[in-house]
Amino acid sequence: MPEPLKYNKKFDELTEEEKKLFEINKKTIADFVEQSSSISDVDYATRNAHAKTYAAADGTFLIDKNIPEELLPFFDIEKFDLTIRLSNANLKIKNSEKDIPAYGFAVKIKDEKGGLIANFPLVNFPLFPTNSVSHFLKLFTAVNRFYMKKWSSFFSLATQMLKVIPSVCTLSFARNILKLLGKRNDFILSFDYHSVGAYRFGDHMIKIKLVPKSVDKNFGKKLKMKEALKNYFQDHDYTTDVLIQFCYNLKDQPINRLNVEWKNSPFIKIGEVKINKGQLLDPPNCTTELLSFNPFESKIFFQPVGKIQKLRDEAYKVSVQTRRKINKLLHKHQ
Repeated sequence: MPEPLKYNKKFDELTEEEKKLFEINKKTIADFVEQSSSISDVDYATRNAHAKTYAAADGTFLIDKNIPEELLPFFDIEKFDLTIRLSNANLKIKNSEKDIPAYGFAVKIKDEKGGLIANFPLVNFPLFPTNSVSHFLKLFTAVNRFYMKKWSSFFSLATQMLKVIPSVCTLSFARNILKLLGKRNDFILSFDYHSVGAYRFGDHMIKIKLVPKSVDKNFGKKLKMKEALKNYFQDHDYTTDVLIQFCYNLKDQPINRLNVEWKNSPFIKIGEVKINKGQLLDPPNCTTELLSFNPFESKIFFQPVGKIQKLRDEAYKVSVQTRRKINKLLHKHQ
């Protein structure tokens, strides 16, 4: 294995303009979460992305027996306990029969005493629609305002969406859109899940991919997703391979270009994630909604890398602080 590129904090640095836009964005995140119960018509404050929880479960991360020797220092025990949340990416919770097939598979890895090692929010689409921090912040701010004020911010939202179009016109993006369209009606557990950006792995940088084993893509076709997952875990175990790619050079494995896939970096299997049947946690409620999967709460050597990733730190904090404040008050009164 050639020597991977080393992490450098310069990958994460924002410009002054980006920092100013981020402050505006954080205010709209807090406002959105405060109004989220009425936006989604539920009796708790929701996240301002991946608002809809389909299921939460206990799982296990089993380390592969044939793991490369140089990776062994990261895995001092054979298995780790997990908490997993399956979600939909929409900001608004809809009770419609059919959700857009934009799914989340968030993983919390814990040590033997239950302490947090790392959070990895993974999704079923490997790319991000823009590499520009400014465009993304303006778009995300416009989306939040659109949900809160409806049509008054429509023009701003449309303008920002048009600016994103050039960065989604890549072969990688087109190929993955077609792939997603072909799988749009498939069962949530039959998808691969990806870390869209890079993460630290000690001194180096990686991307993560989960590839499920033998899941029937047609399972629960006629059921709502929550019901389908409940039925699945009554009778089935779920296992997925955990693969990582290292960053060796920025030309083939760019850190801050999230609209293209990494190439010339082989996938290395490091283990399996397993959810045994009967491991679903209680139906999503206020307690589940207090869970946070902020990847910046991870140990320092497993934290996100890159400018767009850097935005998640403060955004998660604002969202979770606002959400927990409201939901703890609601929890007391239930």
